[in-house]
Amino acid sequence: MAKRIKSGIKQHRQSLKRRDRNTIVKSDLKTQVKKITTFIDNNDLKAAEGLLKETETKLKKAASKGVIKKKTASRKTGRLAKRVSRLAKTAQATA
Repeated sequence: MAKRIKSGIKQHRQSLKRRDRNTIVKSDLKTQVKKITTFIDNNDLKAAEGLLKETETKLKKAASKGVIKKKTASRKTGRLAKRVSRLAKTAQATA
């Protein structure tokens, strides 16, 4: 039987907690991005604009906690903002 080291046992416990937390945050992010994408696809500008701020906040928070990389969060935010702005321009042109 292998020797058990207290610090190793504690580290394993901590890694399991972190993994669970990261999984929850990532799942929430994916759901949020799918929601805003659905609104963009359905040409619902008002809902998409409202959800964009919330999505951006969640992405930044996840990046600051180290769940995703900061540049990844920035890239996703930029792409979503670009799609919403394109939707706004299309809505203006048709109105």
